[in-house]
Amino acid sequence: MELGVQGFNSAPVDATAALARHAEDAGYGSWWAHDHVVMPTGADASMDPRTPIVDPLVHLAHVGAVTERITLGTAIVILPQRNPLVLAKQAASLDALSGGRFVLGVGAGWLAPWTSPEAAFHGRYVEFSDVAAYPQPSGIRVVVGGRSPATYRRAVSRAHGFYGNGMPADIAGDLTGLARAAQEVERPARLGELEITAMPLTAADAAQPSRYSDLGVARLVLRPQQFDDAAWLHRWLDEHAP
Repeated sequence: MELGVQGFNSAPVDATAALARHAEDAGYGSWWAHDHVVMPTGADASMDPRTPIVDPLVHLAHVGAVTERITLGTAIVILPQRNPLVLAKQAASLDALSGGRFVLGVGAGWLAPWTSPEAAFHGRYVEFSDVAAYPQPSGIRVVVGGRSPATYRRAVSRAHGFYGNGMPADIAGDLTGLARAAQEVERPARLGELEITAMPLTAADAAQPSRYSDLGVARLVLRPQQFDDAAWLHRWLDEHAP
């Protein structure tokens, strides 16, 4: 099972390049960036609104320039906040600049593939036709994250993979939902087998990989519990390296 890391676009920006190279050299297979354009400041906010979050696509472009092999992914882009044409252009550009290493993770909705010289899309909220954009992507893989029947249907019918957060019991529930969705919607053969990625919300420990692997998880993504200390993050990468 592959091990990846997530959330380092909240780490000190001047340490990003060194941390990314460290992760690649330590054997991590993927590097995922999270997305919040703004943060709520009310008393019920789930995160400290002062948490720095570098835009995931800008962050991954920087990481792609200082690494050679590690997969670069968004986990996840909040799709309804993004203009689909602009996001498609950014994703294709990042994929081209990184040598085809980019995985587009989205949290809701669906972005039509941008892999032909001319593109068109006619949806409820977005419509365009007879447009073209270069560079063309090499074949961006799409993963869907979330926890709802609609999310499971999108993952099965339109994505290469599913990205779930939580304990093994949570992921087991996701797998049940995905299996149910597979009875309701058709999965195109071109997408292949649905790849399952899981990110525990608790501190990483040595027993986690086997617990998730037993469920059929293909990729386990670890997230540090703090990001403000670069030296601590370097030690964390060594402690949990595959």
